[in-house]
Amino acid sequence: MLIAHCIALDPTDRQRTYFARASGAARFSYNWALGEWKRQVAARKDDPGLPAPSDASLRRQLNALKREQFPWMFDVTKCAAQEAIIDLGAAFRAFFEKRGKYPRFKKRGVHDSFCAANEAGTFRVEGRRIKLPVIGWVRMREAVRFAGKLKRLTVSREADRWFASVMVETDDVKPVLQPQAVVGVDLGVTTLAMLSQGEPIPGPKAHKILLKRLRRSNKALARKRKGSANRRKAKAKLAGLHARIGNIRRDATHKATTMLAKTYRRIGIENLNVRGMARNRRLARSIMDGGFFEFRRQLEYKARFYGAAVVVADRWFPSSKTCSCCGSVKIELALSQRMFKCDDCGLEISRDLNAARNLEHLAASFAASACGEARSGAGRRPRVKRASVKQEPDGKAAA
Repeated sequence: MLIAHCIALDPTDRQRTYFARASGAARFSYNWALGEWKRQVAARKDDPGLPAPSDASLRRQLNALKREQFPWMFDVTKCAAQEAIIDLGAAFRAFFEKRGKYPRFKKRGVHDSFCAANEAGTFRVEGRRIKLPVIGWVRMREAVRFAGKLKRLTVSREADRWFASVMVETDDVKPVLQPQAVVGVDLGVTTLAMLSQGEPIPGPKAHKILLKRLRRSNKALARKRKGSANRRKAKAKLAGLHARIGNIRRDATHKATTMLAKTYRRIGIENLNVRGMARNRRLARSIMDGGFFEFRRQLEYKARFYGAAVVVADRWFPSSKTCSCCGSVKIELALSQRMFKCDDCGLEISRDLNAARNLEHLAASFAASACGEARSGAGRRPRVKRASVKQEPDGKAAA
């Protein structure tokens, strides 16, 4: 399997300058290739006999003219420009396959990065240092955790720090034997998640805690004159604060999803419409501070690593309106009602816990129906057991 390990770098001032120049070369190559792609597509409308643009042809075209027109690109590794155009080709393929949006031009200072493929020993790692083309050895804050073949490297900047994301082809991650069978996970606003056993997973609420500092930093940046050194410093300070909020949120999400994937063999979770939920202006900040999409994304890929299964409920599955005891469904349930009271059986329970238990029932029933372990009715058993057929009445499983 392929795993990317993101490690903080500890570069010198000279190496920081090189990283910025390599990122600039990658951004320029991407924008040049995108503009050339659009130009060639427009030319084909007048002359259909012209060849269709591709990342391979654009790479050859750039190599043919960069010595005369862009000689400064030879100061950095050639991988920065080549891999940027390869990424553009991947972006267009995703767009044509309806998996992504149409590629847009990149801006300076926004997601600065450059890549290098390790086809012929372009980079290598020894302990807590990595050797990059042209610049040489760069110190890392930690060693690569996984043993295997190094495939690709991405050097990126977040605020004023540089990171190296090393993609490794490894078999170090092995499935584990989860001690418990099934659990339902209800993502919420007051807590990050509520488990069906009644155990809440509290969220850090990093954005809410640091909101006053964010406002002060934004005001300080707005008062600075554009192009001045003080504005540059204020912008770096604000970016560092945003990076801190993201790190706190990612840390809590990683810990929670790893615990779930290693503890439960089957996990039930909802397919939430986060964009629609964020339209509520009173809850938008708390909803986005929870990082619901990132929680589900991490949970699904970690479940594949450790041998668990994720059952995703349909978006219209009434997890909060359904009684987890008798199964009756309420017609109306206001968002302000934090306690669920069943009109049929009289059950009174927390709204989030009730939803988590319904998700657990869904995951358990899906496991029984998909594996052929549950039977209903008094029909005659066949002499030869039939193969199990995947059934998805209310959800889908991601193994």
